[in-house]
Parts: sequence; structure tokens; C-alpha cells
Amino acid sequence: QARADITIRTSILEARFLVGDKALFEDLETRFDKEVVEGTATEFVTAKMAEREERLRKAGQSRYLVEPNVKDGKGGLRDLHTLFWIAKYVYRVRSTGELVSKGVFTREEARLFTRCEDFLWSVRCHLHFLTGRPEERLSFDLQREMAQRLGYTEHPGQRDVERFMKHYFLVAKDVGDLTAILSAGLEARHEKPVPGLKGMVDRLRSGAKRTKLKESADFVIDTERLNVADDLVFVRDGVNFLRMFHIADKRNLALHPDAMRLAASSLSLIDQKLRENPEANRLFLEIICSKNTPETVLRRMNEVGVLGRFLPEFGKVVAMMQFNMYHHYTVDEHLLRCIGILSEIERNTNPENALSNELMATLKPQRHLLYVALLLHDIAKGRPEDHSIAGARVARRVCPRLGLSAAETETVAWLVEQHLVMSTVAQSRDLSDRRTIENFAAVVQNLDRMKLLTILTTADIRAVGPGTWNGWKAQLLRTLYYETEPMLTGGFSEVDRGKRVKVAQAHLRHALSDWSEEDVNAYSARHYPSYWLRTDLDTKVRHARFITEMEAAGQTLTTHADVEPARGITELTVLAPDHPKLLSVIAGACAAAGANIVDAQISTTTDGLA
Repeated sequence: QARADITIRTSILEARFLVGDKALFEDLETRFDKEVVEGTATEFVTAKMAEREERLRKAGQSRYLVEPNVKDGKGGLRDLHTLFWIAKYVYRVRSTGELVSKGVFTREEARLFTRCEDFLWSVRCHLHFLTGRPEERLSFDLQREMAQRLGYTEHPGQRDVERFMKHYFLVAKDVGDLTAILSAGLEARHEKPVPGLKGMVDRLRSGAKRTKLKESADFVIDTERLNVADDLVFVRDGVNFLRMFHIADKRNLALHPDAMRLAASSLSLIDQKLRENPEANRLFLEIICSKNTPETVLRRMNEVGVLGRFLPEFGKVVAMMQFNMYHHYTVDEHLLRCIGILSEIERNTNPENALSNELMATLKPQRHLLYVALLLHDIAKGRPEDHSIAGARVARRVCPRLGLSAAETETVAWLVEQHLVMSTVAQSRDLSDRRTIENFAAVVQNLDRMKLLTILTTADIRAVGPGTWNGWKAQLLRTLYYETEPMLTGGFSEVDRGKRVKVAQAHLRHALSDWSEEDVNAYSARHYPSYWLRTDLDTKVRHARFITEMEAAGQTLTTHADVEPARGITELTVLAPDHPKLLSVIAGACAAAGANIVDAQISTTTDGLA
């Protein structure tokens, strides 16, 4: 049965003699090795990695989800189990200590494995005791009590729960590092199976050649991946830490596990002298602003530890969680995702970024400022002071090091300091109020800054997590941008306000294809320009049908509720005759009923409804 069933094979791998016939147990182990394991390592590794991919597909592909699955999530206990099962099967060992004698782990790495396992088991057991059931997800409502149970205390700028979760995510990262180390060991044994599976099982090594590079004699291409030429490359020249990732990005190469391992073990060589090295900073800036896949390369730098060492301010937010229901990821993961989304905006591949896509095309000389600002905008999280103000100070210190001019540095610092203002104004202010627009214009000061801030805000919101960005928020940002533009250009707008209203009406006309032209025109005349500019199309369509259905039923007051599970909200639409304090009365009624109001909007019609 073990030959045909991977699960049974895994169970036998975990077999331990407790009591009974020891000779029979030893016979089981011997026969299992000879009749099942021998010659089937590739098959087993492939099957276990396929299991892992399916598990992560269900639990979440990021190890930095702020409500992680302790057992099945990436970097969780099952990843550690899978790692050890593969090691047991391939190397025929019984303990992590034996992997040291096999040369797979160093003693420190073996101790790291044990520490990770002990921590994850401790968290999982406490989670079960705390909930009284086999709960595996470390949800927000459990994290604080878990932190207190495990003895974490509050520090300036960081709550006990945030310190606990940072420890959790660092352990998850360590599990990923151990996976990469085992990958290198498997590769050395020529045990890698068929292409297509990432991580440990993505290539066959057989017949591999090491090809020298023109860019640097310190690196070679090894099995289609970038590897170090020898173990002294980082000792000879610290700039090679940055050069390695720069070459990988330029040539679109994955990093060889041996190179990553050597870099990770040599991080102490990254000192202040290297941080101030002009060539190192030039390479780093080019990595950040790459037109290839900057998120991928920066993520590799973060996984190895180079990013946090070269940019210590970034190192402070690695694995840092934000204890709120808004953010889905740790701070470092959010920053890296921002870079990825900005790259997507620049390539104009996602129509959801429509306005930002258009604006990005006009800012090519300033594109590098956006990449730097996005990497730094949350870098001061976890400090006692406002992270926007502290982040601006960090930007003023880091940008000159990267070779930015004084004017460019000030622009980046301004973007970091004001990175929340556009989102706040768009979502919590009346965009039809001229004072709102005037105040926002006073903050942004010129059109280029507003373009930069619009793109940064879009990337920031989208990188928060799935479902955070939607058509409504996109419409609000678009409205704020176009309402402010004339004030910054002396009354001139690239798209006239009246024209934008007509375009919005045309979109609604197209969406209401079952309505007559006369009905659409009559309905359109009932709304003021501000409604057309700040409301997204889907909502306009719902409103149109809602109003006509109410009038057809002869009602003067009606309500409608839509539940949006993805956003965790219920949208309540009320149609009533307009009168003073209508919005406050409705909001008060909702609050009295125990509702948590996340947003409220009111629009009036030309015929006295609201």
C-alpha cells in the first residue's frame, strides 16, 4: 500500500518504536527502505510539493498574511513537516541532527529548525487550548490574548501583540530559508525532479554547466540560475551583494540556492561603508526602478536579508504587522506589493488603474521618485510618532545616498509625508465643496505633485489586500483629481468638467440599454454634476433602477440593502424627500442600532429627492 499511497509512505516515515516487538519494527524500517524508498525520491518530492502547492492555494500564498494559518499557511508547521519528510526520505535520516552529518544543514541551521518547530508547536497548542477546538487560524481576536499567554510585553511604538506577530512572521521567514537550504542540498545530490514545481523541485541538475558572465567574473550561470563563482565573492567586494541582484534582474535569472545561502551567511559584511558606496547605491536604485520585475528582485533581497541590512530602516519593518482590520499583510510585504503594483501601472496592463496608467505615461522623467517614495512611505511604522512625518525624515536621509538631487529628495519626502492625504480627502470629504478642493490644492501645490500622489495613492490602496480597491474608490480619486486640476493650472483642465459629466452620462446610457433615449435623458437631468463625477458606474445603474422601481410602486420612502462579503460591509441605500439633517438622522438611526458606519454619502436630485 505504501508504494501506491504517498500518505501511507509519509506515515511510515514518522513511525517511532514505543513498545512491542522491536525486531518487527526494525524489519518494517528495513523493508520500507528497500522496497519503497529506494529509487523513488524524485517521485516522493514531486508529490509532497504538489500537496504543498494545493495546501497553500487554499490557505494563502503569502507567509505574511496578518491572520496566518499556523498549521497549513506558508511558513507554518506543515511547511516545516514537509521539509523534514523530504529530508528523511531523500537522506534516510531520523532527526535534524543527522542532516548536519550529511552536510545539508550546519549546526546553527539545525538549531534554527528546532527553534522554529518549538515556536510553531507552542503557538498551535496555545491556540487549541485558547479556543477549545482544533483552530488553526490565528485571527485578530485571538492574537492579543496569545501574545499575553506567551509573555510578550509592550514596547514604545509597538504593542505586545505586534511584537508577538513580528516574531511569528520572522519564524515563518526562517522556515522559508530552511526550505531554500534543503533545496540546495537536494540539487547537489541531483535529486531535483521535473520542471514546473517551484522552490525545491524546479529543475534537473544533470548535465549542468557553469557559464561565466561578461558583467562580472564573480558570478556564473549555473543550471540557468545566477550563482557565485566562489565563496569569497562578498569578502572581495561588498558591492557584489547588490551586483548579484542587479544582474539577476537584468538577465531575468533566478538565484541559485548556494548564492542565496552564501549571501545570507555573509550579511555582517554589509556595513556603513558599503551603505554609503556610490556604486552600491546606484545599483540599488536601478533595482528599485527596474522596468522588469522590481518586486520579485526586492523580495529576493528581503528573503536573503540583504534589503534590511543595506537599508536598515527597512529592516526594522520586516515582519512587522499592523494590528488592525484594514491591512492584510505585514509592513514589508505591503511595501513590496506597492512596488509590484506601480510596475503594473507603468506597464499599463490593468484597466482598473485607468487614471494612474494615463498619468504615469506623462511622468517618465520622475518615475524613479515614485518607486523610491513607495518603498519608503510606510518605512517608519512602529515608531511612537506619526509614521508619515518620521518617514519623511528617513527619506531626506536615504535619498541623497541613492544619488537623488536636493529637489528630488524633497519631492520624495513630501510624497511620504502626505501619502495618506489624497485617500483621506477623497473618502471622507465632500468633493462638491469648493473649500475641500481649495484645501487639497493648497497641499499638493502643483500638477506634477498631484499626479505623483494620485499614482502613489492608487498603488498604496491596492497593495493593502484583496478587495480593498474598488470602483467607488477609483471614482473618488478621479473626481478629486479632476476637480483640483483647474485650480493648479489656472483654470485649465486636460479634461473639461462638463465633458466629464457628458462622458459619465453616456456610460450610463450604454449600461441602461433597455431604457429608451427619452427615459435616460429625463433621468440624467435629475442629477447634479457632482453626482456624475463622484459616483461609479455600477452604483449609478443601481440607483437608476432603484429610483424608477420606487416611483413605479408609488412610494415616497424606500430602502435597499446590499451585502458585500468581500469588503465585510452592508451598503444601505435610502431614497426619501430631501429635508434638513436627513443624513444625520439616518446615520444616527444606524448608530443607535449598533451599526459601525464606515462611510456615508448623500446626493440630492433636482426634483427634491435625496
